Parts: sequence; structure tokens; C-alpha cells
Amino acid sequence: MQDPQPDFQPRTGIAETLAPGLRRVLAPNPSPMTFRGTNTYLLGTGGIAVIDPGPDDPTHLQALLDALTPGQEITHILVTHAHLDHSPLARDLSRRTGAPVLGFGPAQAGRSAIMRKLADEGLVGGGEGVDSGFVPDIVLADGDTVAGDGWTVEALHTPGHMANHLSFAWGDVLFSGDLVMGWATSLVSPPDGDLTAFMSSLERLQERPWSLFHAGHGAPVTAPAQRLEALLTHRRGRETAILEALTQTPATARDLAERIYTDVPPALLPAATRNVLAHLIDLTSKSRVAPVGDLSAEAVFRSI
Repeated sequence: MQDPQPDFQPRTGIAETLAPGLRRVLAPNPSPMTFRGTNTYLLGTGGIAVIDPGPDDPTHLQALLDALTPGQEITHILVTHAHLDHSPLARDLSRRTGAPVLGFGPAQAGRSAIMRKLADEGLVGGGEGVDSGFVPDIVLADGDTVAGDGWTVEALHTPGHMANHLSFAWGDVLFSGDLVMGWATSLVSPPDGDLTAFMSSLERLQERPWSLFHAGHGAPVTAPAQRLEALLTHRRGRETAILEALTQTPATARDLAERIYTDVPPALLPAATRNVLAHLIDLTSKSRVAPVGDLSAEAVFRSI
């Protein structure tokens, strides 16, 4: 598989300056789903906000503490969402620094009614790693602002990749978590992921004139408007492909993924299947397709 960002080669555990008052520390957790690893951001020059502390890794914890210069202290820990590569280190970092953890809520917070219903009926995620024990000290609602030593961010509830996903606006710069990345499209895996919400979140971000996105993985997104439009176009294209395939014959999400995602490595086919399932649930809610029998991850779907 071709490297999507060959020029993005940050050193693990080293604080790199991205802009005045902003640094990035790469966590040591590369994988097909996390790319080079999780980007942890340090915002501020005195009192520091840590955005996405990352996985439960003592080496990364020490790297964040070592990044502090004389006179600096961590005063806030902001979490975009409760996946295992973003939130678990928050608790240990809070214990070491005394800084509170801020987020939208526990892992299941923000789920839509249809996703709550599906979860209650036994639909489970695709193994992408939910931090089920995550509970913030301070709950942030959509539009809340958090101010520190020379910095202010606005919390935007941007569900889709995960129900409790927040993005953080710093002026016209956005810390976009896993909602918008430049190296890949986001995984949307029900019931934690919700394609209807994902599309709405992207469309909402289109309403503001962003200059830059700092993503949870990969290099900064330097043309946010174009990236948002590309992601929306990509998802609409997948929807069209799914509908066209179902006009030929009923199929499961796995069958459709194998037919549509012809360019992905076998290791990523389960993730592709979850993305297709997200589309099928969205299309079911719009009465475009229907499951043959009960709605489930293994259901056969037909066009209407």
C-alpha cells in the first residue's frame, strides 16, 4: 500500500513546534488504523492544554512531561473522543499533574436514538478499541469555551466517527481529532460511529472559514475546505456504489465491502465492512434499503 503522506515523518516522543504556542508529540502506537501514531498537542506557553493525551503508555506519558520547559505546567487535558488511542493516558496524566480531564462525556455519550436502539439490541462495534472506562472530570457541551494561560478553545460536538467526539476550535484552526484527517478517511463503525451524524458534522464544519486542521493522526490538513468537500464526495460515492450493487442482488455488508473496496489490503477489510454497515444503517433510516429480517451486522440487505 502506498504511503499516503511520505513527507510526514515526525520523531516519536519529541515535542515539535507547529506554531507559536503549539507543539505536537507523536505517540509510539503506529498501526494500519493510527498511521504513524496518535498526535498529542500541547497548546500554550505557560499553562499548557494537552489535547488527546493518547494511549496508556508510560513512555508517552514521560515524553509529555519531559516536553514541559521551566515555568510550564499542564493545566487542562482535552479529549476529542474515547478511543483507546486517544483517551486512556488522560487519567494517569491527570494524577501526575493535577489537571482536570475535559470531554463530551463517557464513551456512549451523544449516541443518536437509532444507535442507542441498535446497541440495546446487541449491535456491537468492530473491535476498533473503545475506552469504556473514560469519564471526564468536566463535561463540555457543544459551544462551550475553555480558556487557559493565553489560549482559548471552543468545543464543537462533531459526532460521526464516535458519538462523544469533540473538535476544538482555536481561532480559525481546528483540532479535528479523527473526524477529519488528511492521510485517510475516518472509520465509522456502528453503534459508536454514525454515518448520518458524520455527514452532518462535516457539513457543519463547512460553514466556517478554517485555515488549518490539526488531525488526530497524520500531517496537518492545509486546505480544510477542499478536504471537507472531498470527504463528503467520497461518502456520497460509496452510497451510490452500495445502492447500485443492491439493485443487482441482496447482500451483506461484508459482501458489499469485498465488491466495492477493491483497493484495500485484506487487513483493513473488516474496517471497510463496518463503514459499509454504517452506510446501510443510514440508508435504512432513509427507506432506501431494508434488511431481510432483523437489522444486524450480519443481515442481508435489499434495495427498496
